[in-house]
Amino acid sequence: MHPNALLELATELLHRVLRFDTPADSVVSAFFKEHRALGARERHTLAETTYTVLRKRLLFQHLAQSGKGEMERRLALLGWQGNEGFLRAAMNDFEQHWLPKVQAVDAAALPDKLRHNLPEWLAERLQASLGEEFWPLVNSLNEGAPLDLRVNTFKAKREDVQAALAAKGIDAQPTPFSPWGLRVQGKPAVNKLDVFTAGDVEVQDEGSQLLALITDAKRGEMVVDFCAGAGGKTLALGASMRNTGRLYAFDTSGHRLAALKPRLARSGLSNVYPVQITHERDDRIKRLAGKIDRVLVDAPCSGLGTLRRNPDLKWRQSPESVEELRVKQTAILDSAARLLKPGGRLVYATCSLLEAENEGIAQAFTESHAREFTPVDATAALEKAHAGTPGELVTNGFVRLWPNRHATDGFFAAVWERR
Repeated sequence: MHPNALLELATELLHRVLRFDTPADSVVSAFFKEHRALGARERHTLAETTYTVLRKRLLFQHLAQSGKGEMERRLALLGWQGNEGFLRAAMNDFEQHWLPKVQAVDAAALPDKLRHNLPEWLAERLQASLGEEFWPLVNSLNEGAPLDLRVNTFKAKREDVQAALAAKGIDAQPTPFSPWGLRVQGKPAVNKLDVFTAGDVEVQDEGSQLLALITDAKRGEMVVDFCAGAGGKTLALGASMRNTGRLYAFDTSGHRLAALKPRLARSGLSNVYPVQITHERDDRIKRLAGKIDRVLVDAPCSGLGTLRRNPDLKWRQSPESVEELRVKQTAILDSAARLLKPGGRLVYATCSLLEAENEGIAQAFTESHAREFTPVDATAALEKAHAGTPGELVTNGFVRLWPNRHATDGFFAAVWERR
């Protein structure tokens, strides 16, 4: 493709993404379907340029003010993640002189908001909770995430999968905390490998694997994944149950549950029962009240722990949307808790960095259900699951994962036992 044409496509893609009316990954995916002739290198350049602009939007918009032409074109030039020679061939004379000058600006001398590239409301909350660790977190969020795989222990062993990947020239190292995980640097097309198509591995962040581990689902139990989505944690729970018992995958979205079907077929599991529900008080849930051994509530949340992968979320969330989510999280957790029988385990989890969605919800639940549920220190649950060094993962009894500390997405989890 001619350099000018690729830069024009980058500009067009940014026009669409920066409307923030649809998740960026969906916009990028739809864009590539429109332009099927694009090669792998061109798609990589367009996608990575887009995500770089999303990560550093405030800085780039500030620097772009001194330029000329379409704002989105200037942003594409600043965030370009393709071949530099290719980019030079696409720039006009003004851009040839302008870009090196703005790239030479010392970002460290700029105001904080142009360095952290977060909306002010979010920066204020994170600074208040993290103190000196705020800037290490910011730096980690502005980097890409590694590719984590979960080995399907129902079908394969981690060392065998690691060897199979090595035979394909892919270096995969055991994750430091999850005994199921392998971490791959770069972005190889694992979905085309035999270990993937055979169901021996799934793509899943190590932090997400740990949520399934602390649920501690066992052989023969009745287990519910209350907000199953596309089923990543469902499949992990089913494997830990060794394909026995009964595992319900509840979700209000039939579209998300449909995405579970091909993954379920690859996994070899037959103990999973996907169920679309209308809301958290659905009659199908009520019929299971008091009968379930384990319930995992991976609640709908702001997703701000996934900013390495989804940087557009920081521009698409707001204090108002977080408060709406808190109401929903409280209602879902209360309904899910009714499923547990005495001695049963309840796990509440999010992929948020915010105390309001995490400790705030968990502590309120403990206070309002003090007669029914006893909080469980997550350290013991992680030790039992042989999950690395649990002391590094637990704060005040809760699982608290941070990209800058643990190289995972940001996750939270609280555990209770029903009396």
